[in-house]
Amino acid sequence: MVKINAKTAKLSALQIAYVAVCAATVTAGKTALAAIPNVEIVSLLLAAYGYCFGLSGVLASFVFCGVEILIWGAGGWVVLYFIYWPALTLLFAVFGRLKVKNRIVITLTACVMTTLFGVLSSLIDTGLFTGFHENFWSRFAIIYVRGASFYITQIVCNAITFTLLFAPFTALLRKITPAKLLHINRRKTACRGEKTAAEKPPNIDCEII
Repeated sequence: MVKINAKTAKLSALQIAYVAVCAATVTAGKTALAAIPNVEIVSLLLAAYGYCFGLSGVLASFVFCGVEILIWGAGGWVVLYFIYWPALTLLFAVFGRLKVKNRIVITLTACVMTTLFGVLSSLIDTGLFTGFHENFWSRFAIIYVRGASFYITQIVCNAITFTLLFAPFTALLRKITPAKLLHINRRKTACRGEKTAAEKPPNIDCEII
């Protein structure tokens, strides 16, 4: 019989709740901006969740992709989503583990990944809808150029959002999230030589008779 510690069970339930909330906010953010072509918040949210929550953030990206199928039905974009979004989240989870904080590096990485989104999307569309026979790259170029305006808009959007919002948003997540759920540790606030609350002897109130 497998015994589950109450503390472990509580932590697991909290992790599941955070994964659900992360996936829900991504879906809500995507829906809120759906009327504006390729202006999106999904990249920023999933990157931040991966950076702060690690594999829990990656799991949230899979949940988000599954919810999108329930909302919009299956299509060629499903392959793109299940490859790209978990890959983006995992990449930023690695950044979180390595404690990468340079804003330029983070923003450039987001822009490169956004560029790859357009390339991968065009590759999948070319292969699924026109086949992998001759003149593949010519057909790929036509499909890619046709959507270039959308991809450029998305790159500019993410360049702005990652530059301005990634650092404060991840800082907010670290502030409001229980330490045990974080992929990266909070900065220690205790000064050198200062005893923490656990190390200080308890105060005993007594009355001399």
